[in-house]
Amino acid sequence: MARTILAALALWLLLAPPLALAIETTPKPPAWVELTTEQKQILAPVALSWNGMPAQQRINLLKVTKRYPKMTPHEQQRVQTRLKDWAALTPEQREQARRKYQQLKQLPPDKRQEIKQKWQQKAQQPQAVPVQPAAPPAAALVPPPDTAPATQ
Repeated sequence: MARTILAALALWLLLAPPLALAIETTPKPPAWVELTTEQKQILAPVALSWNGMPAQQRINLLKVTKRYPKMTPHEQQRVQTRLKDWAALTPEQREQARRKYQQLKQLPPDKRQEIKQKWQQKAQQPQAVPVQPAAPPAAALVPPPDTAPATQ
């Protein structure tokens, strides 16, 4: 038993330094001030929250900035709109969106496709214009004439 423990300890000592080096060499995403001008322009909608984002989210967004110049203007506009929408969400709304995304990923492909088609149909429908209450008639804005007899 003592030999097993010593063997495990020796193996751990041999593997620990390379593992520690591997962990330390994982690139840390840059802080906002370290981004290039082009990256800052693309990621401007999330500038205020950049340094507080999880590392993986920042890495994913940096990947978007690499693809961004090759995107069509429509795709670029879509990225900008989504970044602005995400930045406007509260932390609770973001967490809810993440949960819904995870649930969507777990659905069978045919069900996901069905949901995607419904969203596309909804997006293509013209947005309903909010109904404004009717303005009161102009006569209602004019005070009634003074009915008191004039004094002379």
